[in-house]
Amino acid sequence: MYNAHRGMAQPTSRLDEYIAGIRQEFENATNTAGESDQRMQAQMQEMEMVRQKVFELERNQQVLKQRYDEDVARLRHELEARGGPPSHVGISGLPGHGSAHAGPAPPAIGHGPTNLFGGIMANSGGQGQPGLAPLSQDQSQQQQGPPPHQMPQPPQSLQQQGPYQGGYPHQPTVNGYANQMASPGGGKPRNNIGPRGHGSTPQQTQPMPYPGPSPPPIGRPSPPASQYPNVGNMLADLNPDEVRPDQKREGQDWYAVFNPIVRRVLDIELVCNLAHESVVCCVRFSHDGSKVATGCNRSAQIFDVATGNKLTTLQDDTVDKDGDLYIRSVCFSPDGTYLATGAEDKQIRVWDIANRTIRHTFAGHEQDIYSLDFARNGRLIASGSGDHTVRVWDITRGGEVLTLAIEDGVTTVAISPNGEYVAAGSLDKSVRVWDINTGNVIGRLDGPDGHKDSVYSVAFSPDGDCLVSGSLDKTIKMWQLAPDTRGLAGGQLTRGGRCIRTFAGHKIPTRPTPYFQDFVLSVALTPDNEWVLSGSKDRGVQFWNPRSGDTQLMLQGHKNSGMVVLASM
Repeated sequence: MYNAHRGMAQPTSRLDEYIAGIRQEFENATNTAGESDQRMQAQMQEMEMVRQKVFELERNQQVLKQRYDEDVARLRHELEARGGPPSHVGISGLPGHGSAHAGPAPPAIGHGPTNLFGGIMANSGGQGQPGLAPLSQDQSQQQQGPPPHQMPQPPQSLQQQGPYQGGYPHQPTVNGYANQMASPGGGKPRNNIGPRGHGSTPQQTQPMPYPGPSPPPIGRPSPPASQYPNVGNMLADLNPDEVRPDQKREGQDWYAVFNPIVRRVLDIELVCNLAHESVVCCVRFSHDGSKVATGCNRSAQIFDVATGNKLTTLQDDTVDKDGDLYIRSVCFSPDGTYLATGAEDKQIRVWDIANRTIRHTFAGHEQDIYSLDFARNGRLIASGSGDHTVRVWDITRGGEVLTLAIEDGVTTVAISPNGEYVAAGSLDKSVRVWDINTGNVIGRLDGPDGHKDSVYSVAFSPDGDCLVSGSLDKTIKMWQLAPDTRGLAGGQLTRGGRCIRTFAGHKIPTRPTPYFQDFVLSVALTPDNEWVLSGSKDRGVQFWNPRSGDTQLMLQGHKNSGMVVLASM
């Protein structure tokens, strides 16, 4: 027994040695991990320093570029004032490099829950800062709706028709994408984050082939170009009082000027005024063009386009009567039976127009709903919100069928004519296109040729081959969509399209400051695919030739920013 007990002591000693060795290895590994963490932290700090340095260099470069542009614009203006030659223009009449006057930074564009568009509409800047035109004393006394820091009520809503309107093909209008406006109710707080910086205005790209036939010219001879001032696409530089009668149209409180260096092939006149007692936040034509819906405080209203008579008012009387509730987006179903509305209470209501009853109420968004679009099948509705999501709803099943999340607030959505894709513009400067059946991203339109600031409006062309976007970088871009995109390929996101044209020319019509462009807030295409329309904070609407990039005319009528442009049959 004694010998047996002595034999058991040796394994115990070896076990202690093993445990001590393991403990030592664990301590060594712990020390090594600590050293790795320290090195990683040091590298992260070094990367952050490099990042801050790059941002500082970028800011300095932007300041230098702005000063350079201002000096060039000032010198050219002085040269013209002394009788020198006019400023040089670039492709299709756009200002050449360095000629665009770098205006002040855009106002704050809120990323908060309910103020996506508040910064644009607020006239909070000092003298010379972007903002709304000041109201006269009479207008201030008559103003109803949101407080003065919000969008004043435009006295009329303008609808236009031209000599080619009757010749448009009779197909559903798919791109009257009514955009949104910031019209917060009284007493509602807004979380403005800003001001947001913006890059210099990108120049027009080289002309690219555009599908489809050229627009038919009318038999109207154009005088020699030398008889007209060469302002390129900056039609706001033309003084309407000095424009020849055949190059303008005027009404009691509106006017239109035509580009004097481009053959005039359109005409325009006022059809009717649609008076409202509240600020009009959004507008949308029915697909047959016979009706127009507007979104206001607490109600949506539908008018007959031909007569201007109000047909019906849709208002949910079950909601709380305290405070304001602005309708930010409206959209007709393709057959005109239903009207979808998106409001500040984060709900989508689908109205039966004939019975003035709510068929569906969709809840799910966590912030304001800024954009709606019906698919041509009349079954699906896409919605975009400040909560960073695009959602697709099925009115047959009565619920949400798809949620698409991105990194920033969604300002605008559009469904393609074939109903296969949904596009969205965002505050992150990008346009994304998804397959509506799978939810896969098939295209992201950005990069060097993309927008340099938030995208506020998107619209598909009637054939679905192209997409147009408008941005706070003061440009409109036309994108040729790739026909065979398949989302992710080899781990890299397929861009799914290329920018084939950039349009620039919106500006506040103030003199003598030249080339002070302003934000593009809404875009659309005509049903015949012949014209691109754009509305801007400069209170103007412009018609663009998508093939040449030239602007045909500029319409001025509203007393406030042109948040919405539409095209009808």
